[in-house]
This record gives sequence, structure tokens and C-alpha cells, in this order.
Amino acid sequence: MLPVLRGVDLDVQPGGYLAITGVSGAGKSTFLSLLGGLERVQSGSVLVAGRDLPALGAGELARFRREVVGFVFQDFGLLGMLTALENVEMALTLSGVARAERRRRAATLLEEVGLAARLSHRPATLSGGELQRVAIARALANRPRLVLADEPTGNLDEDSALRVLELLERLRSERGCTLVVVTHNPELAQRADRRLRLSRGTLHR
Repeated sequence: MLPVLRGVDLDVQPGGYLAITGVSGAGKSTFLSLLGGLERVQSGSVLVAGRDLPALGAGELARFRREVVGFVFQDFGLLGMLTALENVEMALTLSGVARAERRRRAATLLEEVGLAARLSHRPATLSGGELQRVAIARALANRPRLVLADEPTGNLDEDSALRVLELLERLRSERGCTLVVVTHNPELAQRADRRLRLSRGTLHR
């Protein structure tokens, strides 16, 4: 098995905004997957919110993903048969939140991202920018300390991409969460507090 990441040593401060850039195949998505506990390292350690991820069992890792991390994907990852409200609720259902509280919190989040009029709409009836805003609301549903976004503007037009960037920045500021974004978008990267480039498995300033 070929190593994707080599000698990566990184410390991200709570509440920070880090952008990771690099060519396709550089290992950016793998890097996010390791940070979010979706994949395991073969050697070394990954410490997130006081947890050593390689040391966690499967159940503990699943709980970590539910309680600590919010994921935003390029392809949105929404369920087509569910409404916008139900897609956001799904994250809370998996965490055992009571139905009434799920509804209230999901509706509030969708209002925060400007989709109060789209609660009952299914993904097929929403624009790309609206789909990504639903995905962001879902990522924030469990009040994560860390938000990981993999090419969050990759499938959006310029205007929608700008709105998503501004939304991510506002929500990070209001909620105090840490934001790590993988992107090819130079404007998105430029807006981050800290920018690093991933090349041949290593991070560069």
C-alpha cells in the first residue's frame, strides 16, 4: 500500500479557519477523512478535541463523528427522498435528540442559512447553492466543535460560491467552531486565517 500522507505535523487552534490547497490526488480528501475519523492512520497519531483517534474503538469513533465533527461534502450528500428539514433532522435522529427538539433545531438552522421558505422542498427542487446550504445546516445540527468541508464550492456557480463562503465564515464566527476547508478555489483559501498546500503527501506553507 502506497502512503498518501507522509510526515504531516499540524496543530490547528480552536476557532481557527484553515484552508488546504493542492492538485487533485495530493491527498487532501484523505487528510480530511483522517481528521474526521472516517479513515484510520497506519502510523502516528491524530488528536482532535482531546481524543486520540487511532486509539478509539469503532463505537467511540462513531460517537466522536456524531458529537464533535460536522462534514460538508462537494456533492452535498443529501437524501433525495427527504425534505430539507428532514435531511437536517437526520443528523439529530442519529444522536437520539427528541422529535420536537429535532424539528425546532433543524428549522432554526435552515432559517439561519436563508432557507426558511424551503423547509418542505426535496433536493431535486433546490438549486446547487441551496443544496449546499442545507448540507451546511446539517453539518451544524449537532453543534460540532470542528467543521470539515471538502470542496464546498466545487459544484457551485460564482455567486452561489461566494454566498456559501460568507455563510461558512459567519457561522464559524457566531458558533466559535474550528473550520478546515479543502479547496481548489483561490478566493476561498485567501479568506482563511491560515493557508497550507498539500503536495506529495506533505504540507507546505
